[in-house]
Amino acid sequence: MTDPLLLALDAGTTGIRAIAFDMRGATRAAAYEEISVVCPRPGWVETDPRALWQAARRVIDLVARQVRSDTIAAIGIASQRGTTIVWDRATGEPVAPAIVWQDVRTSARVEELQAAGKFASVMASSTKVEWILRNVRGAVGRAERGELCFGTVDSWLAWNLTGGGDHLTDPSNASCTGLYDFASGGWDAAALETFGVPGAMMPMIVPTCGMHARSSVTASGLAVPVAAIAGDQQASMFGQLRTERGDFKVTFGTSAMVDVHTGEMPVLSQRGAYPLVLWDLGAGRAFCLEGSAVTAGAAIQWLRDGLGVIGAAAETSDLARQVPDNGGVWVVPAFQGLGTPYLKSGARALIGGLSRASNRAHLVRATLEGIAFRCGEIVESLAQDLGSPAPAVLRADGGAAENDFLLQHLANVLGAPVERAATIQATALGAALLAGVGTGIWREVAEIRQFWRPGATFDPRWDQSRREEAMQHWRAGLEACRGLTPHHG
Repeated sequence: MTDPLLLALDAGTTGIRAIAFDMRGATRAAAYEEISVVCPRPGWVETDPRALWQAARRVIDLVARQVRSDTIAAIGIASQRGTTIVWDRATGEPVAPAIVWQDVRTSARVEELQAAGKFASVMASSTKVEWILRNVRGAVGRAERGELCFGTVDSWLAWNLTGGGDHLTDPSNASCTGLYDFASGGWDAAALETFGVPGAMMPMIVPTCGMHARSSVTASGLAVPVAAIAGDQQASMFGQLRTERGDFKVTFGTSAMVDVHTGEMPVLSQRGAYPLVLWDLGAGRAFCLEGSAVTAGAAIQWLRDGLGVIGAAAETSDLARQVPDNGGVWVVPAFQGLGTPYLKSGARALIGGLSRASNRAHLVRATLEGIAFRCGEIVESLAQDLGSPAPAVLRADGGAAENDFLLQHLANVLGAPVERAATIQATALGAALLAGVGTGIWREVAEIRQFWRPGATFDPRWDQSRREEAMQHWRAGLEACRGLTPHHG
């Protein structure tokens, strides 16, 4: 008898992948497709929801062709959070492009709300759905009549997978919207009123794991349970088995996201981090604090696409090692603002220390160092919020985690080991493992600890004095970046 497979659908900001995992956590089949993201105006970031679903359908189909489709036992969804989609309940047609979580068009509105003492984040969904309702003709009336659905990417994918039959989300995604009530675990009526979002638009919040929906053969080609829905960072935490209070991880994607498990209660941050729900496995919620370096992998893409100094991201580790140091060059990779602990969406990237002796290797090395410095200060901020020492070990996953130079520099900055996951796509693995819990294949977290395998460990090489000197130089450039705001003329 063939062992069952678990299919993970992992929808990131710039790409979507499907991976079929076996019961040992090994990849049996995989497919990936890039997602086009457009910036029609400075600060605006959009994508086409229909194209996103079509790409999802294609990668599912490609994986199903590589394995026997009847061996796929369930689907787990992990997705970018905060990205906002509004669609017609009857037709399934989006009323506007999806506003991606990185979009900062609502910055002024966020500042207005914060000045009034109300919580708002430019990366959350709340001001984005408010913007759509205010700017799409007739949308408010249609929403009030229950004709429109709001959802983040997980809801959109679940809706389409089930042929338009299920409008769902889970607490991990809901907690990223700015519309979630952490006390009750439901939607926050006061927040809905503040942002003018009718309750009829909102998806049902269900536990992260469970037999909540079934995919449609007509829509997806598969008739299996959709047994897990999770935010991408929360799925990554599960895939890296960061299941105990005080556990840290960093995921490198378009951005770099650092999370720490805070236990059974949310922890408020004084340093620009966000309390979120990690997951609800059916017996109650676990929570985390999350900090973000808004630009990480995107900075490497900029070296390739914007400047043309590299041909592929994989070149950067070896290129950075071609020079003994950065030659005085430094980079603050704040291409779309500074996240934790500064929360300055108007900050912009800076490159400094250039001389006639500077070359592309220096620039690449300084960019990777800048990403590592940003992640290091986020880890420090989260540890201070939690009231705990820096982590004994930091686990890393995501595409840029394959970069040895980046992880070694991060270990140097932290003064602590960095472990790279053997399965770099820990977000997809987490979605699959959560689906296995949702279908009852595993009933206890202890049963899946076997799936964590470190691929490599990077031990720190700097002593304390060198670390302090490096941080002092870094902060000098950072202060210049924090005072820089964009000007369009």
